[in-house]
Amino acid sequence: MAVPKRKTSKSRRNKRRTHHALNAPTLVECSNCEAMIRPHNACHKCGYYQGEKVDHTVEQETSRRS
Repeated sequence: MAVPKRKTSKSRRNKRRTHHALNAPTLVECSNCEAMIRPHNACHKCGYYQGEKVDHTVEQETSRRS
């Protein structure tokens, strides 16, 4: 079995792991209801995208409650 000839230094090991960090998702405020949403996506609470109602599932959920 192959065995490393030299010990991998902390610097070399850490350079290899630079891409392992997790990134927080980018969030923006909905212009209609001010909920935090992903950019360029319809709002999951009110169903609006750039000032227009686009999501029909939100309307069905609210009509059942009333």
